[in-house]
Amino acid sequence: MDDISFDEFLKVDIRCGTVLRAEPFPEARKPAIKMWIDFGAEIGERKTSAQITAHYEPEALVGKQVLAVVNFPPRQIGPFMSEVLVLGLPDEHGEIVLIGPDHDVPRGGRMH
Repeated sequence: MDDISFDEFLKVDIRCGTVLRAEPFPEARKPAIKMWIDFGAEIGERKTSAQITAHYEPEALVGKQVLAVVNFPPRQIGPFMSEVLVLGLPDEHGEIVLIGPDHDVPRGGRMH
């Protein structure tokens, strides 16, 4: 594992957002869900897709707070432009579990 400096870590802008809308993404090569996430007034609404179908149904994601990297360049995924990278951890089977706060926090709050 390569070491990074604290200043390098601070360049990664990780924010909390609330999922406003989610829907299946059948055009993706691997099963995925498209999400529209509100990061508050400073950043606004951004969209993403994630391979999280093992643990989540689209309708259950609405209202969920998640953490995402908001300062990566947009990435084209099939016909969809992903603007943020939601964060998660693999379970014992390698399926992604989303990371989010365990108490409600303001939209757009930056991880410290």
